[in-house]
Amino acid sequence: MARVHIRHATSYAYNAPVGLSQHRLLVRPRDSHDLRLHDATLSISPAPASTRWAHDVFGNSICLLDWDPEERTDRLEIVSALDLTHYPAGPALPRATLDPSVEVFPFSYGAEEAPDLAHFVERHLPDPERRVDAWARRFLAQGGQTRTLPMLEAMTRAIKDEFDYEARDAEGTNPPTVTLTTGRGACRDFTLLMMEAARALGFAARFVSGYLYEAGGEGTVGGGATHAWVAIYVPGAGWIEYDPTNGLVAGENLIRVGATRTPEQAVPVGGGYIGRADDFAALHVDVSVQVGEDLPPPAPA
Repeated sequence: MARVHIRHATSYAYNAPVGLSQHRLLVRPRDSHDLRLHDATLSISPAPASTRWAHDVFGNSICLLDWDPEERTDRLEIVSALDLTHYPAGPALPRATLDPSVEVFPFSYGAEEAPDLAHFVERHLPDPERRVDAWARRFLAQGGQTRTLPMLEAMTRAIKDEFDYEARDAEGTNPPTVTLTTGRGACRDFTLLMMEAARALGFAARFVSGYLYEAGGEGTVGGGATHAWVAIYVPGAGWIEYDPTNGLVAGENLIRVGATRTPEQAVPVGGGYIGRADDFAALHVDVSVQVGEDLPPPAPA
């Protein structure tokens, strides 16, 4: 269990006053058995004319911001502040709850679950030379039984051990074939590689966006910004979260905000402006995560 305070600030600067189109935020976690949300606040400048909340097609909580069409500004700041308690499952829980029929791979999803998982099982990106398939098959036991959870954990840790992490501010996610070729990537690149590798083996996988915190003094990478990892559905244990960037298993140190089918659907802050192309000046994102029972909540601005 960890009490966690998060401040996520997104700041835009413009060279000239611009109008603001609708912005879509995915910054509020859903209260659940493994996450208790005590407080969530938004501070936005300039203030929008309307703020609406909704659930997207995956059940994530999203916020829609609209400004007066006549309003112009040379800056935009959006600050999300969260106060929550995290109860990570840890590797022991999936092992204890795993359906005995899927302890050994391969297996098939049951008739009741298969239709709901179908789009998460489908491969989403081209792999004409089957390079991702070949990389995924290296984790299958040769001449013996392949145990499901140890295989997925081995895949997670192989990405951490064999690829070089690099923070990248540019938008977009590299295809898994590019990540395999370069041997490096950001957290979202590693996540997409593991998603497509798991799908190549018949697993349902989804993209998870949220925040990373440190506990127990272990070094991790990917802090200071939003983080990404993968969730894989295994009957009995459910959606198990794996962070291939840090080799973390079953949600340890990970605050889930949204889970989607593709990386593009999990953008924390999305929107645009009305003006000329060269009106855009800068974008700055800062994420501060503090852990501790006696910490004050982060300032909203």
